[in-house]
Amino acid sequence: MARHTPVMTVMVAAVRKAARGLQRDFGEVENLQVSMKGPGDFVSAADKKTEKILFEELSKARPGYGFLMEEGGVVEGADKSHRWIIDPLDGTTNFLHGIPQFAISVGLEREGQMVAGVIYNPVTDELFLAEKGQGAFLNDRRLRVSARRDITQCVIGCGIPHIGRPDHETFIKEERAVMQNASGLRRMGAASLDLAYVAAGRFDGFWEVALAPWDMAAGIVLVREAGGTVSDINGREDMLNSGGIIVGNEMIHGQLSKILKAARNA
Repeated sequence: MARHTPVMTVMVAAVRKAARGLQRDFGEVENLQVSMKGPGDFVSAADKKTEKILFEELSKARPGYGFLMEEGGVVEGADKSHRWIIDPLDGTTNFLHGIPQFAISVGLEREGQMVAGVIYNPVTDELFLAEKGQGAFLNDRRLRVSARRDITQCVIGCGIPHIGRPDHETFIKEERAVMQNASGLRRMGAASLDLAYVAAGRFDGFWEVALAPWDMAAGIVLVREAGGTVSDINGREDMLNSGGIIVGNEMIHGQLSKILKAARNA
């Protein structure tokens, strides 16, 4: 691959620079767990600091590109055809609890299509990257989605709606249906990494609803470039707007979609 095409070089450099602060901050979280003030403000500061570095580095390297960021929202650029979609800390709750399952996620959108993505877990030093037409990689290893063809042999990732989120009852119906059909169900707490895990063949499939665009942007490119199928919950390709996503190889994506649809309509 042109793993180091100019745009990928820019993305990787920005992510690695931003990750250094998160690595340091993650080491501090454990100490903060016992303080009266609690670690919430600290994590929020870590989030904003990481996003600021990403914004500065990417703006410097590609002046004029727009941004869609979790903390900073929409920043219009002079170049209307390119937009960075950024989650500076996906898996905040994990980070807050000292669980090393979180990531920086940066996707590049061109003319409304996701064309490049980088997802980096600073604790495990796993750098997932993909560019349209160039394949998906974990560090320097080429990735392929799992080849399993029967969902009964599959491990499926999911997200679970937490307090303040709607559709708890719908999820419970979906969960029950998938549990009855799959080998195992996993909830890891960082959607970007869940998508990267499907690209790497660690998960055979994944679904979640009520996600934000920055949770999915980079992961969409990774799964597709690893040979996977991506759709929203209704089988369309409107993931970033609808907030729902189903991924897997072609067979498992089809089986999982069917199971979820039947559960929701039950």
